[in-house]
Amino acid sequence: MKHSKLDQKFYLVREDVLSEAMRKTLDAKELLERGKAESVHDAVKQVDLSRSAFYKYRDTIFPFHTIVKERLITLFFYIEDRSGTLSKLLSVVASGGCNVLTIHQTIPLQGRANVTLSLNTAEMEISIDMLLERLRMLEFVEKVDVLSSGG
Repeated sequence: MKHSKLDQKFYLVREDVLSEAMRKTLDAKELLERGKAESVHDAVKQVDLSRSAFYKYRDTIFPFHTIVKERLITLFFYIEDRSGTLSKLLSVVASGGCNVLTIHQTIPLQGRANVTLSLNTAEMEISIDMLLERLRMLEFVEKVDVLSSGG
């Protein structure tokens, strides 16, 4: 039974749980987008994937950065409560070229606080993955989750 676009559900999953065919489909799509392959036949040959598997997945799997079309993203942080942590967090966000739309921080309990940031990424100078990596490297950040992307 085929679903209409309105009742389809989407999931964000880690790369390591994707099947080999799904990962290779992403690789083949990237070769085509970058002009490193002239045709689907050439792309699937380069990544050792059948054309049928490529066509099965090509319209159903996308890299995370391509689904952030609306350029809005909401991030949830679990951070240690220390002086200057929010300022440092916002500095990393700003250095990546993001514009902060909303900030919500809970009252710290037991030395921890939750922070939710809604960001406009239209002028972002780095990838979402790179931004998340930089944020996770901050010594006071215990966890970063993407709550939503899109408008």
